[in-house]
Amino acid sequence: MLNRSFHLEIRTPEKLIYEGDVTSVRAPGVEGNFEILAGHIPFLTALEIGEIRVRESDTQQLLATSGGVFEVLRTGVTVLAETAEWASEIDVERAEMARQRAQDVLTANLPDLNRPRAEGALARAQNRLKVASNL
Repeated sequence: MLNRSFHLEIRTPEKLIYEGDVTSVRAPGVEGNFEILAGHIPFLTALEIGEIRVRESDTQQLLATSGGVFEVLRTGVTVLAETAEWASEIDVERAEMARQRAQDVLTANLPDLNRPRAEGALARAQNRLKVASNL
């Protein structure tokens, strides 16, 4: 199989997370996971909470993301992520504490509970733990 590459940029509002040539990138789209290879047709989609897999010829790196926008152009791919964190940089203890807090809030079911916000916090924490465990 021919390992053709393309340019990938992953940015958050705070910084450039990644820039380089890759052979594929897999991401969590709003309509399901998808993978991009060199020569893919242009398209634009929203991202969900999930895992981004970046493959450079024979190595693979994982990122936890909480959503964003994914754009494929003939000149390359750009990911504008709300957050993006490399698996190796995830603080597992902090993520576990966030997961427990979110579960406690949801279990308490207080009258002023912002359920979508609590469920989002739980999903983000669970995703970070999942990505960190795939190292």
